[in-house]
Amino acid sequence: MTRLIYDGTFEGLLSAIFEIYDRRLTHVKMVKGEFYTSALFEDLVKVITDEVRAGRVLKGLKQKVSAIGVQRLYIAHMAELENDDNTIVGYIRYAFDSDRNIEEDYGNKYVLRVSEIFNMMRRERHRMEAFVRFQKLKDETFYAAVQPDFNVLPMLIKHFKNRYADQKWIIYDIKRNYGLYYDLHDTEFISLEFSAVKNPGNVIAAFCEDESIYQNLWKNYFTSVNIPARKNTKLHLRHIPKRYWKHLTEKI
Repeated sequence: MTRLIYDGTFEGLLSAIFEIYDRRLTHVKMVKGEFYTSALFEDLVKVITDEVRAGRVLKGLKQKVSAIGVQRLYIAHMAELENDDNTIVGYIRYAFDSDRNIEEDYGNKYVLRVSEIFNMMRRERHRMEAFVRFQKLKDETFYAAVQPDFNVLPMLIKHFKNRYADQKWIIYDIKRNYGLYYDLHDTEFISLEFSAVKNPGNVIAAFCEDESIYQNLWKNYFTSVNIPARKNTKLHLRHIPKRYWKHLTEKI
């Protein structure tokens, strides 16, 4: 068994694929993080992320799977699920070693697992699109804090840029400490310093004066349309899982 230590990026993973074929490795295991030498009976290889090598692997991969297939692999890698780096490597090796397109070969464990991860990411993206609640700040920027199970922020850019093209906004993943900022023209990734705020999910000190009014109106709206006789808690929890409630204005 050979452990490949890489930096956790998709380019790093593609560089690891290059190493596997260059060194003719058979049994491998991907590990994110720093290089270490504690294993006594395993070979360790530190993978240096190389854009040229990664590009060569990507070019070869595009000849084996469709553009959508490559996109699914990238999205599956974004999920950051433990040990599933090995799944993605297994998928890519299976694609390279096959003489046919393997994207719908769900009898293969790697293809099936990548499909499962992609579907989980897609569900989380849809939930974020539905559950993001913006709060207007003093500088006229609209701010929303989120804590998605998976790293789906890059998948939200197109939706929110199209939907809120006429206002500045920030969607901040407080679990991963980075966010999206739209300035009416472009969207960029940012990192904020919350040292002066105890709860980055609720930056109430920075609210504009009328934000509390809008929040109360929103809460009153949900109260007024609620029909107690038709209450279905189980169905409600299925559509709006409880883990999202702390960032929903109507639930606070």
